[in-house]
Amino acid sequence: MFILAEDSRRTHGRDAQSSNITAGKAVAEAVRTTLGPRGMDKMLVDSTGDVVITNDGATILTEMDIEHPAAQMLVEVAETQEEAVGDGTTTAAVLAGRLLAQAEDLLENDVHPTTIVEGYHEAARIALEAIDEQVLDAAVDDETLHKVAESSMTGKGTGGLTADQLAETVVSAIRHVEDDDGHVSRDDVRVFTKVGASSNATELVEGIIVDEEPVHDEMPKHVTDASVLVLDVELDVRTADIDAEYQVTSVDQLTAAMDAEEAELRTYAKTIADADVDVVFATDDIDGRVASFLAEEGVLAFEGLSNSDARAIATATGARRVGALDDLESDDFGHVESIDVRRVGDDQLTFVEGGAAASAVTVFVRGGTEHVVDELERTLEDALDVVSVAVESGEVVPGAGAAELAIAAAVRDAASGIEGRKQLAVEAFADAVDVIPRTLAENTGMDPIDALVSLRASREDGDVVGLISEGETGRVDDPLAYGILDPADVKREAVESATEAATMILRIDDVIAAN
Repeated sequence: MFILAEDSRRTHGRDAQSSNITAGKAVAEAVRTTLGPRGMDKMLVDSTGDVVITNDGATILTEMDIEHPAAQMLVEVAETQEEAVGDGTTTAAVLAGRLLAQAEDLLENDVHPTTIVEGYHEAARIALEAIDEQVLDAAVDDETLHKVAESSMTGKGTGGLTADQLAETVVSAIRHVEDDDGHVSRDDVRVFTKVGASSNATELVEGIIVDEEPVHDEMPKHVTDASVLVLDVELDVRTADIDAEYQVTSVDQLTAAMDAEEAELRTYAKTIADADVDVVFATDDIDGRVASFLAEEGVLAFEGLSNSDARAIATATGARRVGALDDLESDDFGHVESIDVRRVGDDQLTFVEGGAAASAVTVFVRGGTEHVVDELERTLEDALDVVSVAVESGEVVPGAGAAELAIAAAVRDAASGIEGRKQLAVEAFADAVDVIPRTLAENTGMDPIDALVSLRASREDGDVVGLISEGETGRVDDPLAYGILDPADVKREAVESATEAATMILRIDDVIAAN
């Protein structure tokens, strides 16, 4: 009796588990060499020839276009990590892969998958407690945030700038959008990229930047103390909702029709000017004649804004998005200290600064090539995310593998008090966490086994230790002395997401696929 379609493929039992685990390990191995300050980059080329060069875990896994369903779960781990805390994507993926590798050994020794899953969840709980114990008592001030930002960017693509230089920009941006209660409006920090100058020209703009130019050459290029209108309506001749045909039998009729059309368009411009609007941002088109009339009135106008740009303008200036010109009210308008149209390279960009817009900031990223600015944008986005997380949580832990070393030690110590075969899974979890300091050692040119032995010995003496990159190799030392810090939430999220993905894969014993 056939239950499945004839072209269906089914893999079950140990074969299904082995296939899923192998796929997960392969994905983790693909990003493992990017981990740490001396991690390497990956060049990803798609079918059209577009090239992406990065060492960002989430970007690599997304661009790889992975099809295996189990491997795709590890991609989702990185995406979840990226969305939640902005960093630690490679750590999460590598840890998930190592948890699967350790589980494979247990399965070969006839430990039931459910037992492994229970042990992993117990170990994850212990790991989270260990992270809590690693949180530093000191207040998260600007100096601490600077270290968090710099630690996040070290080893990533920063163009001609150092991580230290960019960290100052990142901290300033996040502090600018922090309210009195310590909440950060992360969406109010935008990253705007433009090719054509050295990355040293990267700057923080107190306001927002839009890649738009005035709709008419005679419009002013600089407006101060400006009233702003954001329009979601087309400023063009209205058309009938039904098909209609008009017969024009004389020149007078044609002239009258044209005069009426022009009067309608002039009314749009007069309505805006009479409302004392200085600048118009429209998401739709503005007829050339309306643009000319607005220029005569001294109004600066932009058309065809994207929905995201229009939303940012409205939020930054305090304007409402208006869907009709009828009955404009003062509450519909925003306000800004200055709007400046500047030529940057071959293009014109519009800078909206000051006034209500001061609540939003933009990191204006420059670079010599598209690849440089793209990677610099990813680096800055991650740094902005982790600094935002650190500000809101107020919790940071030592970096450079020190937190993972503490997690592994805590889980290993607790394993002796767990009965039955679940103890084997807890011990396997501790061994899996060791993959992070081992990989850091390997990527810095150290012998991973010797480094791990030294780390454990130093930790047993009560020291806080990690792996510090130094020249062509690395050394075992205190990461706090080097200012290497990570938000505690990055570590928590990596442990939780990696454990969830690994245990979900381990519980699968049947894969049914249709061609």
